[in-house]
Amino acid sequence: MATPRIKVIVNDKMQNNYSYYRTEPIGENFDERFKPGLTPKQMLELGVFGGKYMTDCKNEFPEDWYKNAKLCSERHDPELNFFKVNASQPLKVWIQKGWIYPEDPRGWFQWYCRYYMGRRIPIEDDRQIRRWLAIKRHIAQVQKNCVSGDLTCRHKQRQAILHWAYDSRKI
Repeated sequence: MATPRIKVIVNDKMQNNYSYYRTEPIGENFDERFKPGLTPKQMLELGVFGGKYMTDCKNEFPEDWYKNAKLCSERHDPELNFFKVNASQPLKVWIQKGWIYPEDPRGWFQWYCRYYMGRRIPIEDDRQIRRWLAIKRHIAQVQKNCVSGDLTCRHKQRQAILHWAYDSRKI
């Protein structure tokens, strides 16, 4: 049975009347190269992006994603991150580096949330998956320089890796 196309209309602080279609089942039919270790819900529960990320997007994503999420709508709070460090760059840096596209003005994690929910944009999906694959260089550095399971070693780099849906607690 084919998955029905579900139209989503977004109205939040960064997008007004943006619409897209979910064409795949939630959490399924990912590109064969893309094998994230964490779901968006798990990432939000662990603590990512200082809790500030997507606090105004609750109408777009499942309510249960937010039930145990570590969020702070007022400010970025590194204490909410799993590793209790700031591993983020400001949005203006992302824009300057050309990492932000109109479809997902909040960047990679917003793309991942929408991809997870079933949205597909082939060219953008390929670009973001290639960026996700490139994070493996950071995983290699942690593996090379840390004893396996030592979560105090390279904690800022581990937090950054966690931001990309790799479970850096398992390295």
